Amino acid sequence: MGWLKCGILSKLFCSAGIAERLTGVIPFVLTFGLTAASMNPAAAQSGAPAHDWATWRPTAQATRIAPSEAPTIDGDVSDPIWQKASSIDEFYQLEPDTGKPASERTVVHVLYDDTTIYVAFYAYDSQPDQVIGSIKTRDGNADSDDSVRVYLDPSMSRRNGYAFLINPLGMRVDALIQNNTDYLVEWNTIWTAHARKVADGWTAEFAIPFRSISYDAARTDWGFDLSRYVRRKNERIRWSSVSATIPGLDISRSGTLTGIHDLKRGIGLELQLYGSVRYKRDWHDGTDGDIKLVESGNAYYRITPALTGTLTVNPDFSDTPLDNRQINTTRFSLFLPETRDFFLQDAASFEFGGQAFVEAPNGRAFFSRTVGQVEGQGVPIIAGGKVSGEYGGFNIGGFSALTGDTLNIDKQLLSVARVTHPILDESKIGFIVTNGNPTGSSQNTLVGGDFQYRNSNVFDGRVLQADFSYQHSFDDVLGNGSLLGAGISYPNEPWGGSFRFKQIDDNFFPALGFVNRAGIRSYHTAGLYRPRFQNSWLRWMEFGSSNDTVTGLDNKLQSMDQNFWIGGLTSDQGDAVFLNAHTDYEDVPEAFSLGGHATVAPGTYHWEVFEPYIETSLGRSWQIIADIYCCDFYDGHIFNADMILSWRPNSTFEIIPRYIVALIDLPSGSVDIHVAQLTTNVNFTPEMQLSAQAQYDNQSKNFGLSVRYRWEYEPGNQIFIALGESAIVDGHFWRPQYRSQTSQLAFRMGKTLWFSFCDRS
Repeated sequence: MGWLKCGILSKLFCSAGIAERLTGVIPFVLTFGLTAASMNPAAAQSGAPAHDWATWRPTAQATRIAPSEAPTIDGDVSDPIWQKASSIDEFYQLEPDTGKPASERTVVHVLYDDTTIYVAFYAYDSQPDQVIGSIKTRDGNADSDDSVRVYLDPSMSRRNGYAFLINPLGMRVDALIQNNTDYLVEWNTIWTAHARKVADGWTAEFAIPFRSISYDAARTDWGFDLSRYVRRKNERIRWSSVSATIPGLDISRSGTLTGIHDLKRGIGLELQLYGSVRYKRDWHDGTDGDIKLVESGNAYYRITPALTGTLTVNPDFSDTPLDNRQINTTRFSLFLPETRDFFLQDAASFEFGGQAFVEAPNGRAFFSRTVGQVEGQGVPIIAGGKVSGEYGGFNIGGFSALTGDTLNIDKQLLSVARVTHPILDESKIGFIVTNGNPTGSSQNTLVGGDFQYRNSNVFDGRVLQADFSYQHSFDDVLGNGSLLGAGISYPNEPWGGSFRFKQIDDNFFPALGFVNRAGIRSYHTAGLYRPRFQNSWLRWMEFGSSNDTVTGLDNKLQSMDQNFWIGGLTSDQGDAVFLNAHTDYEDVPEAFSLGGHATVAPGTYHWEVFEPYIETSLGRSWQIIADIYCCDFYDGHIFNADMILSWRPNSTFEIIPRYIVALIDLPSGSVDIHVAQLTTNVNFTPEMQLSAQAQYDNQSKNFGLSVRYRWEYEPGNQIFIALGESAIVDGHFWRPQYRSQTSQLAFRMGKTLWFSFCDRS
């Protein structure tokens, strides 16, 4: 279902990154018979705070060492060189007892040499046998385990930076932080980290090369923060940014790391070279399969330490996972997120418009999925160039790609340019330009400007965000059209709220963007109240309401969804349930089909829906997520459920079945829609994984299988094998007929070359 992209609060707080704090919640029974003492919100903040958290920004000194003194990165922090650095050991709780000292001691040391920054954690634990480590997958879900994290903001922007995380098994996550609202784990770079359990807790070591990140060579002070998660207590602690309302990706109140100077990064050239053997057979055309030897590669050049140019030739997308199939119960096309690593790497550089386009993507100025794909079919990319980073105080994102010929489309040159400039303390202003139409059916250009305001210190340390954007598209076939967007968000506790508005003209068409509903005005309002409790089995409760209304440009009502919810989070494990009640309205101008014999006739419809949402804790070896939508629907009935089970019997295996069902009965007829998905991961080591995805739905009767093996035998160098199968499965359940459509096999080797024989710093 499309309602819950990051949990039930997504309608209000997705753009503020609050969803990261809600990951790992499990069902409980909401009861109102608790005693007044256990439910007293005022008890949550007993005692005077150690600091004024609205202004608390600690400082630490990075200790310079000679390259010959660099520690061995093996998770053992007993190397004597670590004692050369001063200790960072003042950490405070974000949850459950905001502002109180951490319940477990943590000690951190920071070193650096000409080329690399090194960070060591000693995570002491009073119950070392209870330290949780269950996942080894690269970029796995960190909320399932104990973990430690390093935040780097080399430009001291207080809004954009990098996050590096490790758990006790050595599972690594690297991510981009964009404007304190987006956390892009799809970004990967070359770095090293190892961890190990010890008698009194666990330890971890990080080595992050300066050539793997962007930085201002003239700046000696960096934005810096540290955090730790104690899974069994559901306790989050941090060095700076001590506030329960600030999500884990927010660096607006991070501390400062001083003393970084005289860095060396070589000539700033990195080459990623790939060679692959690919086999593909289309079974329906009766021809033999083709075997191809394909060479591809990327070249990265640091124009400055903070600005990177990229050239790609014949990019390889063989490692792209399957799109998750969705059930569409609307008359509008679905938004399918980008899954290709090449485009995800620089996604932050092209973000436009702010919160109005995060949860509601309709009207996006640029959507990278339009490049290399037309109407769901792949189009070859011959070559492409990108530039991203910071120069002269401006954040820059530029991209051009030349796509190849297909049966119906000639070669196309597709381009986008995005530039922003920081203003005030945490805000930015910018513009975007796109040019080209992937289909070749018209000449298309878009221009736009936006202002994204953020202040994390209003009203005694609370956060306020506001966005404004304008876009105008020019198309020689469809004509010209505009989009106006605005939003304001107050993502705080105990009270929070948001408002968003968009006006999209009938002829607005960004050929390199995404529009699935034009000629409208859309309004979103939401508010919530979330009290927190101490010395109770309940960590917090939440009461909220949201309204999403869409009118035509003539202000005639087209759609409306009014939602009221109540929910909460249990204390230690982090289990939760939300109960939603929807009142919906739709004015349907033309009949549309939901599949089978279920057709919605033209007319106006009112109905009420009950939607419970349950998510169990990631802290267990199993997790259940269930989202149920029932029972009225237009002038009929629906039962719609999306259920996911994640089971980790040990740190090597992860099995995730998913089942989506929609049983729809309308006066015109009925349809039963079933989607089954199974994902299995085998994590031999943090550097070696085997993953398999299988999907089937009974409407298209299409079966898809993707099996991928990846081994990064040393940083930047890997072996990759992929097997893909597409087939039609029909006939009776007890006697299915299997007809292969396409079979593919790819073997790829990748090598990364750094050129550092000349010092350009």
